[in-house]
Amino acid sequence: MPSQSNHPAKETILVADDQVSNRELLQELLDTQGFTILTAADGSDALRQLGRSPVDLVISDVMMPHLSGFDVCRQMKNNPETALIPIILVTALSDKQDRIEGIQAGADDFLSRPVDRIELLARVRSLLKLKQRTDELERAESVLFTLARSIEGKDAYTHGHCERLTEYSAALGSHLGLPVEQVVALRRAGVVHDIGKIAVPDSIILKPTSLTPEEWKIMREHPVIGERICAPLKSFRAVLPIIRHHHEKFDGSGYPDGLRGEDIPVTARVLQIVDVYDALTTVRPYKPAFSITDALQTMKLEVERGWWDRHIFAEFEKFVRSGTARFLSRGAAAGAQD
Repeated sequence: MPSQSNHPAKETILVADDQVSNRELLQELLDTQGFTILTAADGSDALRQLGRSPVDLVISDVMMPHLSGFDVCRQMKNNPETALIPIILVTALSDKQDRIEGIQAGADDFLSRPVDRIELLARVRSLLKLKQRTDELERAESVLFTLARSIEGKDAYTHGHCERLTEYSAALGSHLGLPVEQVVALRRAGVVHDIGKIAVPDSIILKPTSLTPEEWKIMREHPVIGERICAPLKSFRAVLPIIRHHHEKFDGSGYPDGLRGEDIPVTARVLQIVDVYDALTTVRPYKPAFSITDALQTMKLEVERGWWDRHIFAEFEKFVRSGTARFLSRGAAAGAQD
């Protein structure tokens, strides 16, 4: 049947239902709006289809053999590859408990049978707009991550540094009991914390000897530049303080703002502890990799000087020495001069 809509996109919708008549009804209603329709005969088939083809929206019956709509929803939301795909659950049941279970499974919306055409299209278009914004956000984040990794890639000594900081800082944040949103911010900041170095000449970033006062002045601008680069992304709001303040010191001698003590955001204090540890335990152009014991002893002396948060370092040291964080000692060439 030809499209009767001016809908500009060809979004793909997966319809999962074990009843052929229900699938055909939804397919006919959506075909007329210019969407690309995939169909699945049960929950297992739906998950297989999601693994094979890009999908923008899932409409799933609740009561299906093998895997119910609730099961499909839970598995989608627990898989990073499909977690952001919106899902509408369709049911003939009006019991409140079913909707509660659907919400707990992660459903984005609900439809009751018999399906009303106008309601169906309104809900589908609303969720597809949301998916479009999510895709745009993911693309923007991907560009920033690629840019950040291109800086790391300029120097063999920085190889793996971003990945380690992402893993280590999130692990330490979780160990400290930080809220989930701060742990997520630490994961992102592990990649983009030094993105402002895009504005620093390679001759400074790659210099194997000490920087001159003028070169240090240029280097110290990178946290502010990095914050400015990432500021347009609303999803990075919790990341911006980490980018700007990961070179502050507890005694106020750091940069760019000379913040002191707990005025430094806790997430920035977490990342800087891990950043220092990674710099010490990996090869740099001006030094060999320190052992775990030597690295922790060096950091302890820096804590006594007033550079790092004493409480966070104490927890970090326990975390490392407990053996829980054995991955923290993995050797790899890393680190440009900061």
